[in-house]
Amino acid sequence: MNPISLRRNLAALFEARVAAAPHAEAVVCGEVRLTAAELNGRANALARRLLTAGVGPESPVAVLMERSADVAVATLAVVKAGGAYVPLHPAYPVARMRAILDQAGARIVLTDTAHAGHELAEHAASLTVGDDTDPENPGLDIAADRLAYVMFTSGSTGAPKGVGVTHRNILSFAADHRWREHDRVLSHSSFAFDASTYELWVPLLNGGVVVMAPPGAVDAGTVARMLDDERITAAFMTTGLFNVLAEEAPELLARIPSLWTGGEAAHPAAMERIVLADGIVHNAYGPTENTTFSVSYPVEKPPSGAVPIGRPLDAVGVHVLDGNLRPADEGELYLTGEQLARGYLGRPDLTAERFVACPHGEPGTRMYRTGDLVRRLPDGDLEFVGRADGQVKIRGFRIELGEIEATLARHPEVAQVAVLAREDRPGDRRLVAYLVPRAADAGPGADTGELADRVRRAAGETLPAYMVPSAFVVLAALPLNHNGKVDRRALPAPETTASGTA
Repeated sequence: MNPISLRRNLAALFEARVAAAPHAEAVVCGEVRLTAAELNGRANALARRLLTAGVGPESPVAVLMERSADVAVATLAVVKAGGAYVPLHPAYPVARMRAILDQAGARIVLTDTAHAGHELAEHAASLTVGDDTDPENPGLDIAADRLAYVMFTSGSTGAPKGVGVTHRNILSFAADHRWREHDRVLSHSSFAFDASTYELWVPLLNGGVVVMAPPGAVDAGTVARMLDDERITAAFMTTGLFNVLAEEAPELLARIPSLWTGGEAAHPAAMERIVLADGIVHNAYGPTENTTFSVSYPVEKPPSGAVPIGRPLDAVGVHVLDGNLRPADEGELYLTGEQLARGYLGRPDLTAERFVACPHGEPGTRMYRTGDLVRRLPDGDLEFVGRADGQVKIRGFRIELGEIEATLARHPEVAQVAVLAREDRPGDRRLVAYLVPRAADAGPGADTGELADRVRRAAGETLPAYMVPSAFVVLAALPLNHNGKVDRRALPAPETTASGTA
């Protein structure tokens, strides 16, 4: 495969791949196996339908479908037509989908057969992906700086905000040298989660294969079958999913040649299990506003403490700055470079607040203010410290929840942990810890109350009293949201006693 050119567009790069190796496998999903030429032909036919429906440069096109080969067809078709795809998760409430369509200005929804009669059909024109093929590429002249997709994330005001990502952003990301051996990539993330950018475009643009998991949640059995049947060489898992599988089947994850995880602070014990099983795991960090991953760190030996987030990808610049935007060893992380998104769709105010002028680059250089605190280690790696705005206040003390979670996670009987500041009764604001015991300690007859007491006592040995949670809830598993991250809103209220079980 020729090096990715940042002056071209996604459609042209994929079409070059098709010309070079038309019969090479490109997408696998169960019994459906599409060659590069077959995927291209189906995407061409759908792109022409979109053009007939009025899709033009940067037209937003919503995509609502379950995980299948049709997702790849739809994604490619939208960019071939010059539009920008807007992913929707099928589990989203209809009201949220409508809000996203309104904010994006999408008047067309692409669906699979299962969602052809969705309620959104009353809100926008609906097109269903078909099996038609067309050997002729639309051949549109699409500039690299045109929008390719708009990914909606939660906003601080409670309304979702759309991050506008361009062709050049994705090309810069997909060209990174880290992806050279990512030739059979497991695709299991929600299409509405930015990890799908990695799972789709990295293999499609580099001559690899998108290997899609069956619809539904991914578990150890699914991963095992796909490793055996489809020879997976690379996969990304959110921290929540990674922690679960690292506890249940570390030897299984160690079989994945290039295993990546991220989304939340790394769990050192989970990383250690993979390394001890003779595997390597890459700890990745990156906001949607910088096209998925920004920095990464290969964990090749058991971590002795916090796991660094590492060093920047090829197209990413990093700055650690203090409150006066001066370089610092510890401060807020700012990102620059070719992966930096255009901004928030239709929100110039919010864009101006987060995408700011860079005082340490060429005139006109922008940087994204992540809101995350990091420290630069002596060897140049970055270490995540916490959120700049992630502090809570309990009884007058300012507390960083990440520090408490890291302390509890070091307990040998704990597999996963989350800490919240809750106010279930007005005026009674307190810290609550949620613990998932290691499998060996969670069998029949295990006393969860005793586990909570042991973890509390251990925490009291290293944390000041005001940082030790006043309630502990032991769960069989932490609830995950559609993107595989811990769903903190779904964590139950504790019992009225100091230690709770659930």
